[in-house]
Amino acid sequence: MSSRFDRGARNISGCGLSGMMSLRGERVSGTAIRESIAILHDRSNGLGGGFAAYGIYPERAEQFALHIMYYSPQAQELTEEALEAGFDVVHDERLPTRPSRHIADPPALMRYFVSPRRARLAEAGLTAEDYVLERVMHINAGIEGAFVFSSGKNMGAFKAVGYAEDVADFFRLDEYRANIWIAHGRFPTNTPGWWAGAHPFTLLDWAVVHNGEISSYGINRRYLEMFGYRCTMRTDTEVIAYLLDLLIRRHELPVELACDILAAPFWKHIEELPEPRRTLYRALRRTYGSALVNGPFAIIFGRQGEMVGLNDRIKLRPLVAARKDDWLYLSSEEAGIRAMCPDPDLVWAPPAGHPVIGRVGSDRVVGEPGGALAPAGAGPACTGAQEETP
Repeated sequence: MSSRFDRGARNISGCGLSGMMSLRGERVSGTAIRESIAILHDRSNGLGGGFAAYGIYPERAEQFALHIMYYSPQAQELTEEALEAGFDVVHDERLPTRPSRHIADPPALMRYFVSPRRARLAEAGLTAEDYVLERVMHINAGIEGAFVFSSGKNMGAFKAVGYAEDVADFFRLDEYRANIWIAHGRFPTNTPGWWAGAHPFTLLDWAVVHNGEISSYGINRRYLEMFGYRCTMRTDTEVIAYLLDLLIRRHELPVELACDILAAPFWKHIEELPEPRRTLYRALRRTYGSALVNGPFAIIFGRQGEMVGLNDRIKLRPLVAARKDDWLYLSSEEAGIRAMCPDPDLVWAPPAGHPVIGRVGSDRVVGEPGGALAPAGAGPACTGAQEETP
């Protein structure tokens, strides 16, 4: 057999994505999302798999749920000292797992439900979210062998080196119930396969999974460092999670505009827009040029009550969407969707640069055919692969 068919061979078109959400907020187990990402097994090679789930900790919804991996007892000791100094630790425990012959050499895996101490917030002059962000960056960059891989409220990330379906079994995801699930099977290209470098990448309640390559990583990283973000996971996807937090939470931009910054319209298409959109998109490109994500990508990202799918502006990676009653599904392939929902009402391929946005409490999906199309400045799908200068 030719070596190019070996599952260990690298394939730059690889990586599998899946996502599902209930627009009514109904919570379901991780069984369906596991089956979806398992169908996409050959899009990964066992070097990384993971999931994010929303609504899984309703009894502790007011506390930040920190999932942390440790590579040494000293790292755990130093991290727990830092947590005790800055937070009220309401509860801590090992993340529940079950033995798996497919998941080897796991680090120590802990979760902590914490609330920032008011005195610390007043002393730092920060909101609770910005304080958690600063502490996460401190631990990940400053404590060797400790990595916070999830830090939101009422949500959690679960990831490892392994195939995604084995990661689901290892973390016992069939025992959790969530209203949004996103999943990833990884085929690392330019970055190492290691536990903290598996997808999803998270910050606060943002979680993103990605198929592709971010060629603008260096520019994006330097831009984020100006705002206090530090990239420590040795992979390009990390910048997307931080850009979402910066643009939407801190700069308070609508999700639709944030997507138009990440997958920004070409200048020639901006100049064809009518006013006042032309002026708006000129301003976005000039203000947020360093937040443009260049390169081939398909991403699914989530936050509380919302799931979004987005392609790069020339659709160099596959992404398929579907609806069934009040459920929204996203996947790299239609087969991944039909593993979750065998008989969807509607299946479509979102155009390049146009997000698909589902929101809990709304029966309307932005970007659905026949419905509202998210405002993308590029208009029709672009056809040129090279960026232009103004």
